[in-house]
Amino acid sequence: MTAPKRIAIAGAGIAGLTTALALLQQGFQVDVFEQASQLGELGAGLQISPNGSRVLLALGLGEALQACVCQARGKEIRMWNTGQRWKLFDLGDDCLARFGAPYWMVHRGDLHRVLLDAFEARSDRPVRLNARVVNAQSTVSGVTFELNDGSQHSAAALLAADGVHSVLREQLLGEDKAHFTGLLAWRGLVPVERVSAHLRAQVGTNWVGPGAHVITYPVRGGALMNVVGIIEREGWRSESWTERGTHAELLQDFGHWHADVCELMSAIEQPFKWALLGRAPQTGWAKGNICLLGDAAHPTLPFLAQGANMALEDAAVMARCLALDEPTEHALARFEKLRWQRTADIVNRSRDNAQRFHNPQLSDPAKAVDYVSSEWEPEKVRRRYDWLFEYDPLKAPL
Repeated sequence: MTAPKRIAIAGAGIAGLTTALALLQQGFQVDVFEQASQLGELGAGLQISPNGSRVLLALGLGEALQACVCQARGKEIRMWNTGQRWKLFDLGDDCLARFGAPYWMVHRGDLHRVLLDAFEARSDRPVRLNARVVNAQSTVSGVTFELNDGSQHSAAALLAADGVHSVLREQLLGEDKAHFTGLLAWRGLVPVERVSAHLRAQVGTNWVGPGAHVITYPVRGGALMNVVGIIEREGWRSESWTERGTHAELLQDFGHWHADVCELMSAIEQPFKWALLGRAPQTGWAKGNICLLGDAAHPTLPFLAQGANMALEDAAVMARCLALDEPTEHALARFEKLRWQRTADIVNRSRDNAQRFHNPQLSDPAKAVDYVSSEWEPEKVRRRYDWLFEYDPLKAPL
């Protein structure tokens, strides 16, 4: 009996661990290499729409996730200065009825813990820490690669899920062609007991304003509110998610917004800031028995809330491709061909959404209400989002 193929994955984030679980489900053996010395709660909130949640449910993670996700009632738009509301779309039971899977809001650390626990329970080897892949070479029989400690390894395939700054991304695609978008992002978490009762509602809110927008939604079973503010501002170019900011600087950017925004931002435990860099979609993810996925393949701006969902989709499609009865390099080329157009569309439409959220008309009281009513008219919203949520990576033709 032929032993199962062993697949190596660089990166133990959302993309890497979900891909590992999907491959284990298909009967592969998996080694996961992570450059960090420990795995922790990096990041804050994630929105997992039906195209992503159906992958997690198929991996048998629904029960473990129920304890930490929020299945919010809906999403809404609010005006930056007046607080006027527009319903964006229903979630909850309506989402299940329309798309067959839930819309979840979750702390990244909670999702990561569930994925890691599942991997360690199902795999014959734990995640290897302090292990950065620094070089790789596709061979006739698979792939050989080197870690930062100089050790040499081999596998049937190497999947790079180690983010936009991946060494393998640079090896396959060349020098990073990132450009500063002129946007600075703030993020933080608010314990809900710190804010007024009406700000604890289990809904996702998108505040839109001239040159800026704010996203809020509940995570950790509703105990925390995730708050993200994006503003058009020069003077900060660091892409790190762990750079600390101050409340004074945050309120300098948003202190003139509605009182609800100011209350939430003042209650953030520790604000963090980072620059948003844009990258055009690129082909060339697959080369022989090496392939990029997740942010390493298609980094995106966060304005469609699809970064994590694309990673979950990648995991399902990658496992299905590698399970086909064909050479590994053909399966990886098939994966790129299947995923390229959809991910490029998401990257491009995410960029376009920034202009929609920050339109100058929002500064004009005479035009702002008509602008929001037109841009977020129900039929336009359906066209903008349904194609994302309807996609099923478990059944999409290969």
